[in-house]
Amino acid sequence: MSTNTSDGVESDDEGTEVADQVFEEIDNRRSLTGVGLVAVALVGIVFSAYQLWLGARGFVFEFTVPGLTTVRLGALSSLQVRAIHVNFALVMAFLLFPGSNGAGAITGRLAALPSLARDRLGDSSATRAVEGVRRGVWWLFVDEGSTRITPSDLGLVLLSTFPTAYYLTQYDEITDIIRVRGLGGAGSLGEVVPWLSFAEVGFLAEYSLAYLMGVLAILLVLEATRRALGLLLTLLVSLFLLYAKYGYLLPRDLPVARTFATSELRWGQIVQNLWYTVEGILGVPVGVSVRFIYIFILFGAFLEMSGAGKWFIDLAYSITGTRKGGPAKASVVASGFMGMLSGSSVANTVTTGALTIPLMKRSGYSPEFSGAVESSVSSGGQILPPVMGAAAFLIVEYTGTPFRDVVIAATLPAIAFFFGMWVMVHFEAAKREIGGLSRSELLDLGPHMRRGWFYLVPLGLLLYYLVIARLSVGRAGWLTIVATVALIAMVAAYNERTGRYLVGAIAAGYALFAASLATLGVTPIELAYGAEAAEFGLTAALSEALSSLPTVITAISLAFLLADPRGDAPLLDLDDDVVGAANWFDERGGSDVASSRAGQFGTFVLKAMESGAKTATIVVVAVAAAGIIPGVIGITGLGGSLRALIISVSGGSLVLLLILAGLAAVIVGMGMPTTVMYIIIVVLLGPVLPEFGIAILAVHLFVLYLGLMADVTPPVMVAAYAAAGIAKSDPFDTGKQAFLLSLNKILVPFAFVFSPGILLLRTREGQGSIITGADVADLGYFLPEVVVPIVAMFAGVYALGVAIIGYFRTDVRSGSRVSLVAAAVLLSVPGMVLLPASAAFGLVGVDVSLYSVTNDVAARGVGAGILAVALVRNLRRASGGTAQPSTAEESADAASQ
Repeated sequence: MSTNTSDGVESDDEGTEVADQVFEEIDNRRSLTGVGLVAVALVGIVFSAYQLWLGARGFVFEFTVPGLTTVRLGALSSLQVRAIHVNFALVMAFLLFPGSNGAGAITGRLAALPSLARDRLGDSSATRAVEGVRRGVWWLFVDEGSTRITPSDLGLVLLSTFPTAYYLTQYDEITDIIRVRGLGGAGSLGEVVPWLSFAEVGFLAEYSLAYLMGVLAILLVLEATRRALGLLLTLLVSLFLLYAKYGYLLPRDLPVARTFATSELRWGQIVQNLWYTVEGILGVPVGVSVRFIYIFILFGAFLEMSGAGKWFIDLAYSITGTRKGGPAKASVVASGFMGMLSGSSVANTVTTGALTIPLMKRSGYSPEFSGAVESSVSSGGQILPPVMGAAAFLIVEYTGTPFRDVVIAATLPAIAFFFGMWVMVHFEAAKREIGGLSRSELLDLGPHMRRGWFYLVPLGLLLYYLVIARLSVGRAGWLTIVATVALIAMVAAYNERTGRYLVGAIAAGYALFAASLATLGVTPIELAYGAEAAEFGLTAALSEALSSLPTVITAISLAFLLADPRGDAPLLDLDDDVVGAANWFDERGGSDVASSRAGQFGTFVLKAMESGAKTATIVVVAVAAAGIIPGVIGITGLGGSLRALIISVSGGSLVLLLILAGLAAVIVGMGMPTTVMYIIIVVLLGPVLPEFGIAILAVHLFVLYLGLMADVTPPVMVAAYAAAGIAKSDPFDTGKQAFLLSLNKILVPFAFVFSPGILLLRTREGQGSIITGADVADLGYFLPEVVVPIVAMFAGVYALGVAIIGYFRTDVRSGSRVSLVAAAVLLSVPGMVLLPASAAFGLVGVDVSLYSVTNDVAARGVGAGILAVALVRNLRRASGGTAQPSTAEESADAASQ
């Protein structure tokens, strides 16, 4: 974990140390050294290389040796690719996370046996035997200090390869026999692997090899889940497995139990559905991980290891640090940037919080508020385009919506959340009379931009590929990674002495590629590989050559690096983890190879691949385990029963259904990764909400927003707990304040569910699509259903922020705070008032529909009036009876500060 901020705001050493300790407490990964460290790094690098190949070349594994031949290793099916993907994650999980630290119920009792035996039997042979058993068990299974890989871990690593090996070698049996006759028709161990026929005893002879491999795969996924994600998710998934087998035993004469009763299933049916189809472990979530999630996690790792993370933090402080409450505002900006890259609330909280929380405390914010701000903003990073978190890619797959549309739809709600955070830290600063940092403590913006402007290039390219070029998500991620590597190679090779020659060589290389395309119809590289020529005009050749520019830049920059590996690189400012890895290598090798600029570039690439694999491991294990849940729901028919039950409980009320869905998302999200929460809630509630005419994209974003609240909701509040550890504050008070500061994550999703125009969606017959120029020209639609809801939502967020902080030029009285909350609801979500009002009239026999576009606008107008009255009242109180500045001026002051 890196917390260095270059030569900008000085990192608090104590804060960094505390952050590291907090991260170690929350993240139970091993701290490996020596061979174990190298082994994990190698597996991680190979994992990332595998995914990069898929991103670049697809499922066909072949390469051409120019002038000689083409070597074809094979082509894989989608299920085989997914099985390998999960296998890599299992291996990483068993190497990274200990199975037991000796403090569990079983190992705790076993550890007490030697002393108990010695007390009763003395120094006898029986006592020594008990002690020997204890030492043997500890050596095999227990890793007390989380510092070593045990033999049992290596055994699990070996076992994890068996189901994948079966997938790779016996795929014909899976497609031709298992899918037709079931697992019972598959071959036995001796039939599939004749030289192992001697081992066909007991259950190995009773069941087919396919069945045994399926059971093994499920058990390994559960064990990896227990290690990486804890017992809660493991028990939940296990409960679904038991339900699939024994749900038929539920009594059918009881109303609720009758709803959940299923038909009897055999274990073979369950195992086949969960491992040998796209309905279970290797289902949609893992497919999304293969195609989208991993490549974007890897992109985030490359960008972070390049030094972009600390540059963005310094940029945030340069822009906002001198303003009122500057450190907290910098936290809002920096944590948004970092959360977009990391995709983890806790990791973001710890990484940026090591710097921002101590600075907020020193500037005058309370420890609880400082921790609350950091954890609240960090949990919002996953909703910030263009990268967002892993759940965004699941939205793409489950809804069939292009990622471009997801990014466009999520932009305004994300801005609204961060705007609300900005407003609250501003008024808290005004309340406590907290100023900003002096300019001398901060980097000058101009020199800072000149030193690292190129970090913005990958994000700009990503937006171009997704929004303008409309490439697929996987292809856009792959091309952006290639561009990032080329960019850092050029930065590593650049200095004042060689800069002009480097730029000239790159320009010449580009010209060579363009000329080759214009004259021969192929690039020089394609010519070497015997590619077929195409016809290009000069303009088309220049445009096509741009796609080869990253290759040109990388090749020429590497040539400069190899020619002068130890030259200076004034712009190269890689992440501390990269520098530390390079120094570690040189210390053990007795050289300065890795510390040279050429070595640092190579270390950067490898470290990014390793870091991406480590981050992705938890996500892949999570989606593999979560895939069991929709698999069980599908095979048992539980989905239809749940749908009927949910509609019955909600009484057909959209408001009540949304509240139930929100509560479910928060509860399920406690202590679970966002991806798991999303999968569970979408599978259970996703099919119900669109029946009320809500755009499906709005439904899925609603679930994502509410689920993120779990990271700051007591009692679990993992992000708030991490922030409290750094702030040295009371965890519950920190979590309570973080929950209040995050209430926009509740207000905003309710707002865009009722008004999809906030997402820039137009809903027709329940189907939402991004608005077009024709929709903008239709002022009768665009003004009341897009412009008014957007403006009102931001005003509602503002009102809620003032109510939560309780300050506007002076303290806000309790009555005014209540009216501000009412204004926030009327401004943002008038449907939450109009629909229940219609229902209330219906109860007294008056059939009236209050929820209409006209009444919606009118209710927002009422909310605006309440807001204005509350703010003007406070202005008069602050000025002793005469309001000096207008409400608009105060609002503008909050935004400008």
